[in-house]
Amino acid sequence: MAVAEVALSNDVGEGLDRLEMPVNSKPPLPRRVATVVLPKLAAIGFFLLVWQLVYMSGIKPDYVIPSPSDVWSSLVYYWQQGSVTEAIWTSIMRAAFGYVASVAIGTPLGLLMARVRIVRLALGSTISALQSLPSVAWVPLGLVVFGPNNTTIYFVVIMGAFPSIVNGMAHAVDQIPPVLLRAARTMGMRGLRLWWYAVIPAAMPGYVAGLRQAWSFSWRSLMAAELITRSADLGLGLGQLLDFGRELPNMSVVVMSILLILIVGIAVDSLIFNPLDRVVRERRGLIAEV
Repeated sequence: MAVAEVALSNDVGEGLDRLEMPVNSKPPLPRRVATVVLPKLAAIGFFLLVWQLVYMSGIKPDYVIPSPSDVWSSLVYYWQQGSVTEAIWTSIMRAAFGYVASVAIGTPLGLLMARVRIVRLALGSTISALQSLPSVAWVPLGLVVFGPNNTTIYFVVIMGAFPSIVNGMAHAVDQIPPVLLRAARTMGMRGLRLWWYAVIPAAMPGYVAGLRQAWSFSWRSLMAAELITRSADLGLGLGQLLDFGRELPNMSVVVMSILLILIVGIAVDSLIFNPLDRVVRERRGLIAEV
């Protein structure tokens, strides 16, 4: 009965929140797509134009600043060789494994910090310090302890990502309105039921923001690990492809690798975390559309 009352209370609260929001009619799908896609295409076009102008100005030789067409030619060549798809797939799989492990470690630790004051006093400053530590600093330690293998790469990714998840969850719980928790307790919720049905759902917007930030940290950590960790058994990731271009030396491959790293990172954020954030905010009544 208490659970049903809490659910009803949440629904009523969300409904009242929606009444206070400006409600806009949803435009047709082609217009919404154009609104999202056209500004991005314009930004890409402007970037390519500036790049071409810098190349044509001759301030640096073409082996230092390659033209967009040179980078495109390198992309086509390495795509046909299978190197681009292999590097993208390898890096995404490494990032996914390390990220999931970070979530598994960071989420319960964040809840523990939010619930137990002594744990927060003991670990809070350390977790924040770990979050500010450059992830590349973990690479030498990983190489010494684990050797030049995938374990080192996963270690660096996890150490770079999990502090953001811990802090995201702990701070999200801190920002829950006290009136919501008092209402839940008044309805008879205690212990795990209080956390499962009231605290965690209320903390989801802040938690998702932490997950999103952790992804960016894990992706950056992965590139640092792939750039430094070398072994014939590791396979080809985007970081290794970038370092390969540096060793040739071939700036077209270097720039191509940088752009691929940027594109994959943006794609994951846009295709996974943007929709997730929107769904969570809609369910919490923070977005109102008809």
